[in-house]
Amino acid sequence: MERASVDHLAHERNKAQFDVEAMKIVWAGSKHAFDVSNRMARLVASDPVFDKGDRHLLGRKELFKEAMRKAAHGWRLINELRLSDEVASRFRSFIDEPSFIDAHWEMFVPTIKGQCNEEQKQKWLPLANKLQIIGCYAQTELGHGSNVRGLETTATFDPISDEFVINSPTLTSTKWWPGGLGKASTHAIVFARLKLGTQDHGVHGFIVQLRSLDDHVPLPGITIGDIGMKFGNGGYNAMDNGFLRLSQVTREGKFLESNVPRQLVYSAMIYVRQTIVSDASIALSRAACIATRYSAIRRQFGSHDGGLETQLIDYKTQQSRLFPLLASAYAFRFVGEWLKLLYTDLTRRILSNDFSTLPETHSCTAGLKSLTTSITAGAIDECRKLCGGHGYLCSSGLPQLFAAYVPACTYEGENYVMLVQVSREGRFSAGFWKTLHRNNSLYEASKTFDALYLQDWLKPCVSMEVFEARSMRMLIACAQNISKMPNQEEGFAELSSDLAEAATAHCQLIVVSKFIEKLRENIPGEGVKDQLEVLCNIYILSLIHKHKGDFLSTRCITPKQASLANDQLRRLYTQVSSSKRNHLVDAFNHTDHYLGSVLGRYDGNVYPKLYEEAWRDPLNDSVVPDGYTEYLRPMLKQQLHNARL
Repeated sequence: MERASVDHLAHERNKAQFDVEAMKIVWAGSKHAFDVSNRMARLVASDPVFDKGDRHLLGRKELFKEAMRKAAHGWRLINELRLSDEVASRFRSFIDEPSFIDAHWEMFVPTIKGQCNEEQKQKWLPLANKLQIIGCYAQTELGHGSNVRGLETTATFDPISDEFVINSPTLTSTKWWPGGLGKASTHAIVFARLKLGTQDHGVHGFIVQLRSLDDHVPLPGITIGDIGMKFGNGGYNAMDNGFLRLSQVTREGKFLESNVPRQLVYSAMIYVRQTIVSDASIALSRAACIATRYSAIRRQFGSHDGGLETQLIDYKTQQSRLFPLLASAYAFRFVGEWLKLLYTDLTRRILSNDFSTLPETHSCTAGLKSLTTSITAGAIDECRKLCGGHGYLCSSGLPQLFAAYVPACTYEGENYVMLVQVSREGRFSAGFWKTLHRNNSLYEASKTFDALYLQDWLKPCVSMEVFEARSMRMLIACAQNISKMPNQEEGFAELSSDLAEAATAHCQLIVVSKFIEKLRENIPGEGVKDQLEVLCNIYILSLIHKHKGDFLSTRCITPKQASLANDQLRRLYTQVSSSKRNHLVDAFNHTDHYLGSVLGRYDGNVYPKLYEEAWRDPLNDSVVPDGYTEYLRPMLKQQLHNARL
């Protein structure tokens, strides 16, 4: 960590009651993963080229040029240090600069690996792996996003020229949003409707060259550019999200029928979505780390005798808003680990022509992508509010984090659409239905569960039964209501919001179950498992509190049990606040560079650094502002009638 000579949070860290170093290993996933991340984070943090302190002060062109500079410098280091793919991926993540290179490594290359045949891989992978070409993933159109089946771009085979003609027949068929497309990419995987004669064979992927490899000029028949500024000044504006209209594509973009199973078309999407879930835990951990550290530094009210004011983090109102977010970061981390294993198993099965787990994996990644990104986006903004007025400053790091993260709620499937699709298609996990058949009493509307005392709400078996019952009863209620409609389609349309809520309940059940499963593992380190149990219970009980209406309306719990759950939740907040709050965020092992926040500094030296940051703003370059003579002076001297405005 970058540490100043004075640690203003030392009094907090001296209260340690669990092994923080061991918790770092749990968060990272393994000792190996921790070592890799720790080494790469510090490598980036020590390199001045990757400084991001002035990012929010740059204009659009400067932002993009900086993104190119950092990508080029990063690529040089990766080659000089001979970093493996795994290590290079972690290295790039700590650069923390949304850019064209993300789409290349996270979308373009995995799609080639997963969906191309051997001949295509031999042609394209060496070029892509050496960055001799830069690729992007062009699926979304101006008029179609989540509805992939509605894409309008066409790929028509011309037997005379022996070429595919890829065309944007309408304005709404313009490819719109692909990261890296606007200015950097030389190639794209373009999704288009395959037309052979009069037959429409549905949506396929085509590798298309966009720009000359000599001078980067767009090839004939290709209209391409950047779609413009996005939300936030820094945020996602270092990324050249682009638009693309196509007419004819040469043999370089020719489609070859692949012998790879068509089910692998889903694999790239599933891969990206499971990555998004893991990224949600990281983004949420960054926000929670900033808010927790600042809440320990900031003092407000509470002193009636001239002594120290009360730390913000000691107020129950602050704890009730902050600690569930901290617990959610850990919960999302563990469900992300499980999704990664699920995806790895799916890939192995598909290569053996076993597609049995594809529906469940697709459902889980879609639903959990929606759940985790929605929660994380809201949580980052909540952490900004928890930091009071200072959280609104760009130097807090939270506006930048929010602006860069919030697109995740839309890309790779708009969140609400994802939930409706998951519930509509009935693709709940096999474990869900096994539970249903194992214990039919769970969905009997009259059955409540054994939580008669405060301590009962700390029993995993009680929590699991309650969450399982809520999920099942909400789904069954939807099915019963749909059956009363004139037809199924009308029922789905009428009850889409109910279906989305049922899907959310099911996804929350998955997260809860994976957190509980994590606690069944052998977790080394003094006090680490005990603290994870506290976090797990905070996550569970805060969900019950937040969705109390669901649990009561489905008769899973009684009002008395809801009250007991809330009482237990307050007790858990006290356990966290008494001794462990800053150690839990220290376990994330985030460098000051990666956090990019004056408020979240490891040493807690907040106020002097806020003052320093203020002087860095260009408005403070001069004592008297530009424009004083033309505008302010005439007003002050009552000479506006003589001024030329």
